[in-house]
Amino acid sequence: MAKSSPYLTRRTVLGALAAAAVPHAAKGQEGRDPASQEPTDVRIRIAFNGLTQTASLYDNPTARDLASMLPLDLKIEDYGKNEKIVHLPRKLTEEASGPFANERPGDLCYFKPWGNLALFYADYRWDGLIRLGRFEDGFDPLLVRGEYPVRIERI
Repeated sequence: MAKSSPYLTRRTVLGALAAAAVPHAAKGQEGRDPASQEPTDVRIRIAFNGLTQTASLYDNPTARDLASMLPLDLKIEDYGKNEKIVHLPRKLTEEASGPFANERPGDLCYFKPWGNLALFYADYRWDGLIRLGRFEDGFDPLLVRGEYPVRIERI
């Protein structure tokens, strides 16, 4: 009869511990919608041209990825007739993103194809977006046309 080695015993114990931990980790994520449109207590300030916008971020991986990059000093510019955009230094995660409804002015979104932030001040509809949050105090500063340095920071 072959004698079992201590190495195999340690491997067996570690495997059993890992298997026991996986259901616990999965249970911690249970019930969370990766494309959540639920606001969190994470707020950001977007300041440009002496004007300030405050937004509450939603509980989704893309919004959390944005928050992890802050603070940022970039450029904000007009794009079309309904939004301003900010080119981010890298793409954000698109993990578990999905379509959303009820698009409206005051949404803070992420353009998946280009990796930009989109700050909407008029009606819009586009399938390639992830909604990151909503502006809390209206969107009047976005109506000022032009290109400006912008500071985005967590508050």
